[in-house]
Amino acid sequence: MSIAASKGNSEPTQPAIPQFSQILGHPKPLWMLFMSEFWERFAFYGIRWAMVLYIVAQFYQGDSAGERPASELYGAYLALVYAGAIFGGYVADKLIGYQRSMMVGAVIMAAGLFMIAIPNEVIFRIGLATIIVGNGQFKPIISTMVGKLYTAADERRDSGFTIFYMGINVGAMIAPIITQVLAQKIFGTDGIPAYKVVFIAAGIGMLISLLWFQLGKNQLKGIGVATEEQKSTKRLLMVIASGLVVGVPLFYFLLSVQATVLQFILMALFIVPSVMLISEGIRENKVARDKVIAMLIIFMFNVLFWMFFEQAGSSFNFLADRIVNRNLGSWEFPTAWFQSVNSVAIITLAPVLAWLWVRLGKNNPSIPRKFGLGLLFNGLAFLLLVFALKTMVSDAGKIPFWTLFMVYVIQSIGELCLSPIGLSMTTKLAPARLGGLAMGCWFLSIAIGNNLSGIFAGHVSGAEGMTVDSAQAGYNFGFYALVGAGVLMFLVAPFVRKLMHGVK
Repeated sequence: MSIAASKGNSEPTQPAIPQFSQILGHPKPLWMLFMSEFWERFAFYGIRWAMVLYIVAQFYQGDSAGERPASELYGAYLALVYAGAIFGGYVADKLIGYQRSMMVGAVIMAAGLFMIAIPNEVIFRIGLATIIVGNGQFKPIISTMVGKLYTAADERRDSGFTIFYMGINVGAMIAPIITQVLAQKIFGTDGIPAYKVVFIAAGIGMLISLLWFQLGKNQLKGIGVATEEQKSTKRLLMVIASGLVVGVPLFYFLLSVQATVLQFILMALFIVPSVMLISEGIRENKVARDKVIAMLIIFMFNVLFWMFFEQAGSSFNFLADRIVNRNLGSWEFPTAWFQSVNSVAIITLAPVLAWLWVRLGKNNPSIPRKFGLGLLFNGLAFLLLVFALKTMVSDAGKIPFWTLFMVYVIQSIGELCLSPIGLSMTTKLAPARLGGLAMGCWFLSIAIGNNLSGIFAGHVSGAEGMTVDSAQAGYNFGFYALVGAGVLMFLVAPFVRKLMHGVK
């Protein structure tokens, strides 16, 4: 099958899509990419619960005043992980091809994960910078390759991305449970977790992802292979050297600057690919230009969603550790396991929403309205948290366990309305020649939101650490910001949909 094209307002010609055997109604390679992403996400989310707690314990001797710098470093790291995708998308598009980019990225990421197991702050930051370089070569590319398994008009496309998104969340669900047990029950104690074991386990997971893709890449039938020009060994070595000699020091520097300075850098960086995408759309035709504009408008709302959603890895961790009553009878629910609640909800609800989008047919909400729903559900999660902090605090200064648990569940519904749809939308609306760059731009919008999440989490904790009052004030602001953005998204949805020229 191929996407036909002619001049005028139709899309440009794209390579023919191979005929794949089908498994459960979807192309067979989807399931190989699903498992590769599963192990990469195991590595990524395996360290998520531990990072801010480790930074405070290791580099601030457990002083709660370390919460703000820990949150800001975590936000900066997460932002740069996604910002690195913009460079990875360009490298894959133009220099070494998608498959080689993924494999190089996996090796570099694994090296960085093993480095952060060394309890030295300088090496820790160098390790984070190395992970960022590797992730930029891996993360946007695997998502783009999922899009290349379907034509733009294939009604299974959103469903396929939702299934792929389940792979992300199965890995994310298992990782905190396994790494917490390893760190606290096997190699450490509840009081002194062996955090280095968390990071080593994540590195092993990344190597498994690499092996899985290497063994299954022939299923892709040439999708993502390097062109004759891109097969140059010299070019491959140049890319690797540039990542290690230029990329790692650059990201180490950016991890060291103030969070507000980094925010300005990220916003300026977003302008560059945006201009490139608009220029390419103009070069193609009016329809392509309008689609790029619609995509960029939605990216703006995406920033706000992730600013508040990513409290999960920063302020929500401190909230769970200090202000949530985790005692369930004679057993204490581990702080790390809250990171799995989101994934359990995604795995449970993703098939329901995937079925619902198909079942609704012509009544399926438009992409802008799905984004609006995502923002509104995220806002409702913050409303529950504010209510708990205002009315349900015990004499011991704790809120009930179920409230934070349900915050993660409600946020997950919002995430399902927005994130997998955003991945699919980007592959539909991007100019044909810059699919990887557009996916990188999608991740860059997440990066901006993630850095803002660290700044916001720092304000929630304050100078002396999180309190009930500081949490309530911060999360109250989050509620109003998210609901306001969700309502605005619904209001502008007809205009954005018009720019999309029939893309659903």
